[in-house]
Amino acid sequence: MAVVQKGAISFGLVYIPVNLYTATQDSDITFNQLHKTDKSRIRYKKVCGHCGKEVEAKDIVRGFQYAKDQYVVITDEEIEKIKTEKDKTITILGFTSLDEISPVYYDRAYHVVPQKGGGKALELLRQAMFKTQRAALGRTVLGNSEKLLVIIPRKDGILIQTLLYQDDIREIPVAYEKPAVSDAELAMAEKLIESMKEKFEPEKYKDEFREKLKDLIDSKIAGKTVEKPREERPGKIIDIMEALKMSIKNTDSKKPAQKPTKTASKPRKRA
Repeated sequence: MAVVQKGAISFGLVYIPVNLYTATQDSDITFNQLHKTDKSRIRYKKVCGHCGKEVEAKDIVRGFQYAKDQYVVITDEEIEKIKTEKDKTITILGFTSLDEISPVYYDRAYHVVPQKGGGKALELLRQAMFKTQRAALGRTVLGNSEKLLVIIPRKDGILIQTLLYQDDIREIPVAYEKPAVSDAELAMAEKLIESMKEKFEPEKYKDEFREKLKDLIDSKIAGKTVEKPREERPGKIIDIMEALKMSIKNTDSKKPAQKPTKTASKPRKRA
């Protein structure tokens, strides 16, 4: 796995050299676009808007439009020249609790791995944050933009999650009224939530639709006819309290029955 960025974490006067690695990957099944008549692959060409000729990747440069049809060319080398060591450094701005950061701000995740000589300092930072249940807010320059980020301690290492800025977050597009909820309805909903409470174990969850998609592809390759499976649709329940009661009942029925505990029998008294 390639290093995304080599830099350091600046923590007060402590300087920890680290490497960042991408923590996630796209495992979705992808499709190619084909011509409907002969099933040939659709190709896209990059064409010059002035002369109409096809342009190869080596002849394409990055340009910023500052006026109509007026561009200034910016190269990767020029961008790297204006970066200082401070820009490449992950500067810790302060510490916070993760529950104070709304999930809407999370962007991309990276694994943090210490460079030679930075292992002990990074482990000290991880343990201190883990023990105090704090995450660190920081910033650095990744690629062509400055990123706000949060450094998250974990049992097996440190994760960096880049954050979106406030200007990147959209407001709710449609305003809606919040109807009144009775105490009885709220209590029943809370009871249902408690009955469905479970520990998050990511290995338990699989992409079931992707498995269906793989089966579809295998069936098509084998020349089999694809049929839609029959499924039972639940009836609509208008009464929300009735729906909550039935949900709790269904949840309780799926739980494994608890074995009765054996109690020591008391000796019978003689008359």
